[in-house]
Amino acid sequence: MRQPMIAGNWKMNGSTASVKELIAGIKAGMASVSKAAVVVCPPAIYIPQVMADITGSKIACGSQNIADQDKGAFTGEIAGSMLKDLGCQYAIIGHSERRSLYGESDELIAKRFAAARRAGIKPIFCIGETLAEREKGITNDICARQIDAVIALEGVAALADGVIAYEPVWAIGTGKTASPQQAQEVHAFIRGKIAKLDKAVAEKVQILYGGSMNAANATELLAQPDIDGGLIGGAALKAEDFLTICRAAG
Repeated sequence: MRQPMIAGNWKMNGSTASVKELIAGIKAGMASVSKAAVVVCPPAIYIPQVMADITGSKIACGSQNIADQDKGAFTGEIAGSMLKDLGCQYAIIGHSERRSLYGESDELIAKRFAAARRAGIKPIFCIGETLAEREKGITNDICARQIDAVIALEGVAALADGVIAYEPVWAIGTGKTASPQQAQEVHAFIRGKIAKLDKAVAEKVQILYGGSMNAANATELLAQPDIDGGLIGGAALKAEDFLTICRAAG
């Protein structure tokens, strides 16, 4: 049975003081989280502080990105080996903001997926469609194309080493959310697509929902059979909201 996972993407938010307060708040409520794996993904500059603050807890730390190269003359990039050295267990890749604002292609994201695996870091692989793409009825085509880039480079078995996060772009940071039925339909499509190639991988891989999941809608979304958790944005910056979602998982 797949363990539910709740991962918080803090995006470009935080300060030394706010990180300390947020981690303290999450740690204080972890006793009430019985089933979910809990991950926080701070800005890279705060990873060492987070790692120190989560010591002794069941909270894991991830990065918000990872270089597609292992080392060398790549100014501004952070290698998987560096993240591993700090204690990171996860790395978000392919977030829609990276795709749309910074022009990251499916092929580059697949290389980041591969780099994470080489470093022993579990990629949280984001996929999803824009509003225009949903209105054209090509949601499944878009998700399939994004997954196929990883499969072409790494093979379908590699997906078992990662986590997939379905994030409808039109529902990220907008307050809009796919209905539980809409989200389940896409999650079921993703799992079914993988199952056609490798049933065991499809049954193992965790598929998270990441479109404005919050304390109010988490229970209904997480009750869907193919939704294994959430990649949380704004709600992850408030300890009690984040904990409410963690409690709802499983």
